Amino acid sequence: MEENGYKSLNLYKGVRGLSVKILNRIDRTDAYLDKMLDIELKNNELKANDKALLYEIVHGVIRYLGRIDWVLTGFYKGQFSKCIPNVKNSMRVALYQILFLDKVPDYAAVNEAVDFVKKLQGDKSANLTNAVLRNIIRNKDGIRYPKRDEDLSGYLSAYYSHPSWMVKRWLNRFGEDFTENLLKANNNRPTITLRINSLVSNFDEVVGLSEKVNLGYTKGNYLLNFIKLKNLSNISKWEYFHKGYISIQDESTGFSCYLLDPKPKERVLDLFAAPGGKTSLLADLMENKGEIIAIDKYESRLNLLKKNLERLSITNVKAIEADAFEFEDEEKFDKILLDVPCSGLGTISKKPDIKWRRDVSDIRKLGELQTKLLEKGASLLKPGGELVYSTCTIEPEENFDIIKKFLEKHKEFEIINAANYFDKILVSENGCVQTYPNIHGIDGAFAAKLKLKNE
Repeated sequence: MEENGYKSLNLYKGVRGLSVKILNRIDRTDAYLDKMLDIELKNNELKANDKALLYEIVHGVIRYLGRIDWVLTGFYKGQFSKCIPNVKNSMRVALYQILFLDKVPDYAAVNEAVDFVKKLQGDKSANLTNAVLRNIIRNKDGIRYPKRDEDLSGYLSAYYSHPSWMVKRWLNRFGEDFTENLLKANNNRPTITLRINSLVSNFDEVVGLSEKVNLGYTKGNYLLNFIKLKNLSNISKWEYFHKGYISIQDESTGFSCYLLDPKPKERVLDLFAAPGGKTSLLADLMENKGEIIAIDKYESRLNLLKKNLERLSITNVKAIEADAFEFEDEEKFDKILLDVPCSGLGTISKKPDIKWRRDVSDIRKLGELQTKLLEKGASLLKPGGELVYSTCTIEPEENFDIIKKFLEKHKEFEIINAANYFDKILVSENGCVQTYPNIHGIDGAFAAKLKLKNE
């Protein structure tokens, strides 16, 4: 039965009901996890602890979907993949609680799932749910995964919950130890990282204010003005967030901006600007002087960027709605940031649904697009000007392979070694920034700086 038929009856209520509702929608549409979660959080009056639990369960199920479905498939009589959505996702939610959460007793997780399924699907489905989950609990310590020594990629894929094609790809490139540690890092619960906006405040002031409200923090791993919160917090409700003292921004997003190194009097282009995290950091580095032209194709995203800039007291940005390929300007730019669309495979810990949405063909298609975008960006640069190409992925076909092909074709450009700006641990042998979640403790990101030689 479709959930819409029960909408008026409000059966999808409470944390578990909303979890199933969100997971049903993700299963049958292209909706993104965080977008669905935001909608439900806005439309339902949940207490703070219930909001946190809803986030934990939905993110947790998607993060460990591979392992959860492996276990359920082994205990379900018939084809689990063809199970009724309400039943399938109720079992997933219950099993996530059984395998990964300690606060809810196993029997309580089962009872909640059974009661919920009974209301929506009747006794037969409820009895099935009860039988499968109780059988798993009885055999929890004896759950079998593919044998590691016989099927390494199968084991890593099932146990660490990543698509098989991705695991095989990384095993071929990185080897067993690195790949396993990368999978583990991708499954870590994300931390919240804040960037301090030096146009409005400074490190000491923000740290002092955060201590007053018991926001535990640690310093960023590599960049000044970044701090990590020790636990997930509704930071956007904090008064000083609204006053523009801080932005929520992963430290990995800062490398491309610091590598571009824009100066206060320069004219800078941000060709893929929305929602504005990097644009605002560029403005900060330029001391709110000079000019930044910020481009985005979609008005809704551009409006989000404008709201962020206003909150952060940024005045040197001109936002323009335009397709990157069609954008032209009579005057060339001193500096250009090309933070191109990418597979996002460096951000799996924050966006676990990405790993289930991508396949190998996406990486190839994106590589073709990224090549064209780099050509476009380069055409807008002044002689002597500098361009940074960046992504939030760890895939070579989207990263240095693009740069290498471009440099082979364009002898008028040279690469500027990122080691001039950052610690060597962040810089690849090719002179580009490349971070990995398992090595650097932040999202995977890439950034390369190119200079157009003076004619």
